[in-house]
Amino acid sequence: MPADSILLAGRPFPLGAHPEAGGVRFAVSAPPADAVEVCLISEDGTEERVELTERTFGVWHGLISGVTPGQRYGYRVHGPYDPSRGLRANPAKILVDPYATRITGGLTDLEAALGYVGDPMHGGPSPVDSLGSVPLSVVTSPGGPDTGVKPQVPFEEAVVYELHVRGFTRRHPGVPEHLRGTYLGLAHPTVVEHLVRLGVTTVELLPVQAFVDEPSLVKAGRRNYWGYSPLSWFAPHPGYASEPGREVEEFRTMVSALHAVGIEVLIDVVYNHTCEGGPDGPTLCYRGFDAPGYYLHIEGGGTLDITGCGNTTEAGSPQFVRLVTDSLRYWATEMGVDGFRFDLASTLGRPGGRGFDRASAMLTAITSDPVLSRCKLIAEPWDATGDGYRVGDFGVQWAEWNGRYRDTLRDFWRGMTNVRDLAYRLSGSSDLYADDLRRPWQSINFITAHDGFTLRDLVSYNEKHNLANGEDNRDGTNDNRSWNCGVEGDTDDAAVVALRARQARNLFATLMLSTGTPMITAGDEQWRTQGGNNNAYCLDDETSWVDWEPSPEGESMLAFARRVINLRADSPALRQPQFFDGRTTPSGAPDLVWFRPDGEEMAETDWFDDGRRFLGMWIDGSTSLSRSRAGERVSDHSWLLLVQAGADAVEVTLPGPEYGSRYEPVLDTTTADGSPATPGSPAAGTKVTLSGRSLLLFRVPE
Repeated sequence: MPADSILLAGRPFPLGAHPEAGGVRFAVSAPPADAVEVCLISEDGTEERVELTERTFGVWHGLISGVTPGQRYGYRVHGPYDPSRGLRANPAKILVDPYATRITGGLTDLEAALGYVGDPMHGGPSPVDSLGSVPLSVVTSPGGPDTGVKPQVPFEEAVVYELHVRGFTRRHPGVPEHLRGTYLGLAHPTVVEHLVRLGVTTVELLPVQAFVDEPSLVKAGRRNYWGYSPLSWFAPHPGYASEPGREVEEFRTMVSALHAVGIEVLIDVVYNHTCEGGPDGPTLCYRGFDAPGYYLHIEGGGTLDITGCGNTTEAGSPQFVRLVTDSLRYWATEMGVDGFRFDLASTLGRPGGRGFDRASAMLTAITSDPVLSRCKLIAEPWDATGDGYRVGDFGVQWAEWNGRYRDTLRDFWRGMTNVRDLAYRLSGSSDLYADDLRRPWQSINFITAHDGFTLRDLVSYNEKHNLANGEDNRDGTNDNRSWNCGVEGDTDDAAVVALRARQARNLFATLMLSTGTPMITAGDEQWRTQGGNNNAYCLDDETSWVDWEPSPEGESMLAFARRVINLRADSPALRQPQFFDGRTTPSGAPDLVWFRPDGEEMAETDWFDDGRRFLGMWIDGSTSLSRSRAGERVSDHSWLLLVQAGADAVEVTLPGPEYGSRYEPVLDTTTADGSPATPGSPAAGTKVTLSGRSLLLFRVPE
């Protein structure tokens, strides 16, 4: 214990390390433990151990005077070591505080971090001291740079932009070299200007909670680039700080810079598993405190894995429910974030690994929390098992990544599906969300994400090309629903290059013109490629980093993306907050009408023509049900959207005068920037030619 220090009882809550009363109050949950020691680590690596003598509700706590912010520390836990019951206390292993708000160091010696000798299920505890080979916690002071006023963008106005903090600016020539790939790099004015000009309202950051590489990657000399391998759910990842030790301040500065221009910050959170892996993995934190309290186990002490990552957290454990909600509140309040995307969220609704329950303790605790209920909550509604695929099944306050939308749009534009499912996706996926009090904006519509092909690769490759990952091309999905337009990979064939660009515009435009919340992937608007790699999770190199070098193709795609995003922003009828229901509008027509090429409404039998590749969609804007930020109802023009996924051009008769006297073309995917190829505003009943594999949008003047 530090010289002249005093150990006081302290109190059990809040958990973590909190400076107060001339020292630091430590509190950690370890119900099975017989004894818990706080280990204070000096700069030269010297360790001083202080036993916590107070235990309340399974929480060990005490206040140590003389300790100050910046102090490195860990815990050693004494107690039962019985793998058959999932208990793995081992005081030779120094443990990260589950509530640490800053982490330092990394996993440098995997063998030293293993808590067992020989067989992980039958061997005894390892006597090797892990100090010096594993990360440590650091005491921090609360507060820091102001994170600014939260923009509170209404969901129906949101355009989500998924990006990787490091990869987004690692190659950006306008960002000073020492800031590239960091929180401050993302806050740089040049980068912020790109986001503003693009028109996105909300950035969604791939994992920024402290993570370490999985044992398999450590052994292979690789690293987890994406970050889906969490160690601490409170600490910002230190690898994204431009100055070591200042990651909390730099993260808050980044949030402030984005808030200042009205852009929200969401973070991708991974509460479904940890970096400790299965029983053969290292003991870094949770396993050493109370493995059954944090992880799902099977009879005999092995872990139940429904995430595909070696372990699965126990969503039914009160201890874990408390940790998750405490963590989320910390990021929403202290770190200023506006919402969360939950990786493999289905696991949080499967306590005990049982069937999915939208009213589970964990999901209910999140949505009923007075702070979290005001945040954007987005579920990835599946896990690694068939039982976990729950698109459309989450509760009323949850938005969802709509995997059905992605699959349908990819299939439609490659000519592999009918227009029945397309109509549902274009109009907000009412078949998935309308029956349980949800809104269309709770469908997070996307074509691409970090996991899978980029937009450019989606139209350039039929097969994955993942050899660089070192797994013999076995990793990554085989269900890409992509089309290479006739040639696999890069080509000089002008016709193929032109078709790919048009297909990309078709996909991007459809995404932006669909009812729901669009999400785009960073770099798609600049024609980014990963060379056909659809699972670049371990490639921290040019494969994964956004390329900011100007190119004619990239400039054209960027101009098109800006045009369509701004068109959506200016058009309330294209982003309605309520589902279409066939109601009669002031124009005298229903709010939504579907058309055939002959200008007549789709008949019931038309919907079951599986060879149909054309669809017309008329939206009445006179009663869009959209509202201003002040809550006032706003009206809009009416719109006519024509899509033709077939290879051949189709002659289309524009709808009759009851829908509008003239039709003004505003978006045409046959041109590089989306400007209409044919000038003029044809009258109702006029025949127009829609090119094969193209999209045309008309505004119907009042």
